[in-house]
Amino acid sequence: MFTIDQIKEAHSKVKSGADFPAYIQELIALGVKGYDTFVNDGHTEYFGTDDYRAVSPEKYATIAVAPSANKERFIEFLVMHQDGQTDYMTFCNHAGQCGIAKWAVDIIEMTCTYFDQSNAAILIEKIPS
Repeated sequence: MFTIDQIKEAHSKVKSGADFPAYIQELIALGVKGYDTFVNDGHTEYFGTDDYRAVSPEKYATIAVAPSANKERFIEFLVMHQDGQTDYMTFCNHAGQCGIAKWAVDIIEMTCTYFDQSNAAILIEKIPS
């Protein structure tokens, strides 16, 4: 099964949202089926077959997550990020400002779902292959 070190190596190549599709392809090759990334501290829980799970440590100082989601503003920030206009930390800060508590990537379905603090889905997008 995959390790956090292998995932870190794949993630080190991601400089902006424009690099995300290639990152997903590397995760597929490692056997990752999905993962949840938490905006507040950047830790991620990765899931594989047979309930295999690997959890990364916190990645940065705590980011406050707004108590309610602003979907429209978040979509604006997301488009900027996917266009390569912002780096990962800027995107995480923008997500927190917009009330996004985590995102869940389902590699089988090729979707990324953004959730608020109550775990309600705010936005579901298809991941380009």
